[in-house]
Amino acid sequence: MEPSLDRAPARSAVDQLTASLRSAAVRAAEAVGGGVVLLFAGDPGDLRLRTATGFASPEAARSAGEALAEQARNAAMERAGPVAGSAVDALGPRGTGGVVVAALCAGGRCLGALVVGCPTEPGDDALQGVGEAASQAAYRLDHVRMEAELTTLRSELDGLRGTAHEHARTADEKSDEILKLSEQLFAQDIQLLQNNEKLGKIEKLKNDFIEKMSRELRTPLNSIIEAIISVLAGENDALSEGAKQSMRLALDEGTAFLRTLQNILDLWRIKQGELPVEIQEVNFREVVDEAIFSVQDTLGDKPVAIQKEFIEPFPKLRTDLAKIHQILFLALDNAAKFTERGSIQIRSSVQDGNLVCELEDTGIGICPDDQQFVFDEFYQVDELNSGRYRGSGLGLALVRDLLVLMDGTISLNSDVGRGSTFRFSIPVQIIG
Repeated sequence: MEPSLDRAPARSAVDQLTASLRSAAVRAAEAVGGGVVLLFAGDPGDLRLRTATGFASPEAARSAGEALAEQARNAAMERAGPVAGSAVDALGPRGTGGVVVAALCAGGRCLGALVVGCPTEPGDDALQGVGEAASQAAYRLDHVRMEAELTTLRSELDGLRGTAHEHARTADEKSDEILKLSEQLFAQDIQLLQNNEKLGKIEKLKNDFIEKMSRELRTPLNSIIEAIISVLAGENDALSEGAKQSMRLALDEGTAFLRTLQNILDLWRIKQGELPVEIQEVNFREVVDEAIFSVQDTLGDKPVAIQKEFIEPFPKLRTDLAKIHQILFLALDNAAKFTERGSIQIRSSVQDGNLVCELEDTGIGICPDDQQFVFDEFYQVDELNSGRYRGSGLGLALVRDLLVLMDGTISLNSDVGRGSTFRFSIPVQIIG
């Protein structure tokens, strides 16, 4: 009888398996352009949902898992995939393009199934990406299974040694089994190392590209912005009002582009664990004033009033000044972009060692179907009016990642046509 996957590994090994399966699920989601993924593991006749990604909540993932468990079992039984099929309602709006199912097979065994909902119809590249993710998960599951089996065999062999002579042949057979299994584990270790090395090279290429892109684009862009500022600030009577206006527009465009580049770089550094949290004394009232000043260009001449309220007592804090300012600016800039008239209210308080801030606007609002995606990278609520509401879809994603980095949280409450309220909370050290 084969040992259970849940029985053998130590806690650290279980954590490693969970992280590896999560990585495979994320890789499958990326392969189809940002879909939803369910990863089932276990005997083909008794699969269990082990991890999921892309869903709005754990409850949504569990519900989808129950609805698609039979389809996963069939794929595992048939060792199928990756195979594309029609869309499944249980996978939600991110699965409207179809579903891809792949069995998780390694070492002559089927150890589970991967179910991927696709936002658009999956092509050959998507199928190949899902297949690679399935192989990654299958290798890791099989590795854990063999380690568990090897541990069991060694325990049985230790029990046989030192017993009566008639058990000697049984002990020898156990030793042969252990030797064969050890050889298989060694071969699989090499395969896992090769896969990890390949992924490491890919990550390095991505890292080098992001760094180079940032450097190659930001340097000339900074020079252009500085040149425009120099001309506008100097004696320029020779310039017509139309020329000055064009230069101001160019300055706004360049500044927005530079900000987008910085957001991309910051998101990348967070994912690579290269953006440290630096704690210092912070006067949050000043941070709010600076953020309000910084979004005036976004507001332009729109009839929108920004109001601020500090619930007393409001002490000085110790936290990461740069990240607090970036979070507040990005959230406020998002509100300013989607509010045509009315007000944006910033309410701040310190509660139980947390800085709590609410941004309430009277903007266009966000429909319920979109609310679960607004913190996703490159997602834009109103893509049909992307020329009117300009942006890259990175601001709120960066807000979310910065808050996660600082152990904070964020929530959203919104009604279409009535506005939105973003509420974030960050642990801080209170001075005094």
